[in-house]
Amino acid sequence: MSRAYVAKGEDLVLDERARTVARGSFVTLSDGVTHYELVGPDGGPLVLLVPGITIPLGYWDAVAADLHARGMRTVAYSAYGRGWSDRVEGRYDQALFLRQLSELLDVVGAADPVHVVGTSMGGLIAMAYATQDGVKPLSLTLIGPAGLTERGGLGPRLLSIDPLARIMGKFLGHKALGRHLSHNVRSSEATERLLRLVGEPYRFHGSIYALLSTIRDYPLTGQQELFRRTGRAGIPTMVVWGENDQVTPIEHLETVRELLSPDECHVVPDRGHMVPFEDPHGTARLLAAFLQRTTGGRPT
Repeated sequence: MSRAYVAKGEDLVLDERARTVARGSFVTLSDGVTHYELVGPDGGPLVLLVPGITIPLGYWDAVAADLHARGMRTVAYSAYGRGWSDRVEGRYDQALFLRQLSELLDVVGAADPVHVVGTSMGGLIAMAYATQDGVKPLSLTLIGPAGLTERGGLGPRLLSIDPLARIMGKFLGHKALGRHLSHNVRSSEATERLLRLVGEPYRFHGSIYALLSTIRDYPLTGQQELFRRTGRAGIPTMVVWGENDQVTPIEHLETVRELLSPDECHVVPDRGHMVPFEDPHGTARLLAAFLQRTTGGRPT
C-alpha cells in the first residue's frame, strides 16, 4: 500500500468545507490536520482519551461529559485516518501516532503530567507514550488493550502484498469494517449507534487505506515486552475489560496482570470490547474514583 486509494463507498473528499460540520477544533501538526476537542472546567485535571483503531473522537462523548461534571477536563481526538483528521499517505505506524499525540498535547498546553486513558489499540499508543524518556503520566488506564495475541497472522501478511492489499481495500474494505464493528458491542442498539458514529467519516477518500495500513504497519500483536516495560515504569495503572470482549479476548487478562501488575483491575459484566461506548457512566465512575485515588484523595 505504497499509495493511497479510494475504496468502494468512499464518496466524500475531506477538506476544509467538509470539516465545517464537525464540532471541536482543528490543528495542523507535522503529519497533517488533527481534529480534537478540549472541554471541561478550567483548572480541572486533564484526562487524555486515546482512541482505538477505528473510532473518531465522538466515541468518548458520554464518558467525557460525566468526567466534566466531576470537575475534570478532557482532550479527545481522532487519530490520523479516522474521523475528520487527515488521511495521511504513508506508514500508519507507532511513530506516526506517537508524534500526533505528543504534538497535540503541546498544542493544548499540557505542561503538567496528565491522566492517560487508552482503549484497544489506543492502549498500545498510551503505553508507548507513557514509557518514553522524560514522560510520566499521573495515571494510566487501559480498556480492553490490544497487543497480546501471538505475532503473525494471515491479515498483515496479505496486506504486505501491495496489489492484493489494494484490491482487498477497494472492494472489500467497508464490508470487513462493518463485520468488525458488529463484534465490538453486545446489543443491536449499540451496534446501530456505533455504525452511525464510525460510518460517516469512513466515507472520506483514503479511510480504508488508512485502516488497512495501520493493520499492516502498527505492531498490534506480540507486545508483551511493552506491557512488561510499562509495569516497571511505576505509573499508577488501572485495567478495565468487558466480560464478553470478542476483539481483545478477556482470556488475556491474566497475562496483563502478570506483565503489568496493575493497581486496579475491573471486569465489566455483560459488556463487549467497547466498554466506554456501551457503559459510559460506569466507565466514568471507575475513572473518577481511580484518578482521585492516584492524586492522594484530593478532589478531582
